[in-house]
Amino acid sequence: MGVDAVIRPLRDGDPPVIAAAFAEIGWDKPERQYAGYLTEQAAGLRDVLVATVDGVFAGYVTVFWESAYFGGLPEISDFNVLPTYRRQGIGSRLMDAAEAMVSERSDVVGIGVGLYADYGQAQRMYVRRGYIPDGHGLMYDNKPVPPGDLVRIDDAAALMFTKRLA
Repeated sequence: MGVDAVIRPLRDGDPPVIAAAFAEIGWDKPERQYAGYLTEQAAGLRDVLVATVDGVFAGYVTVFWESAYFGGLPEISDFNVLPTYRRQGIGSRLMDAAEAMVSERSDVVGIGVGLYADYGQAQRMYVRRGYIPDGHGLMYDNKPVPPGDLVRIDDAAALMFTKRLA
């Protein structure tokens, strides 16, 4: 089951379209974020894959080619599918494309996932796809949280995973 999504690289006209789609659902994902991604993509630092359905933006994922957290390994990051398009195979198609892209350059890829319920679908998806925790425990802003410390559970709190692609 799924819709016929087109997966393609981020283009010059995409930042305002993507920002508007997220603003419509109340998410703070400003146009400058995607303009920055375009700059990073042009410099070879990041690739951004965009999913559209019948020409309408549905979601995206980025591959950051040299993750500081993962010691220079590629990291799949900032993966989002609009709620209207979830559970239709678009996220899986985006992840398939990102993993295929990474596999041309690396045998291992990293990914982080948030800890609260909004990330539940992503948490399950990553485990089903073969991602395993990296063993470093809870991270906050990509720094380990020492035992006994208190942290705010927001988008900066994550568990980091890796997957062997070969």
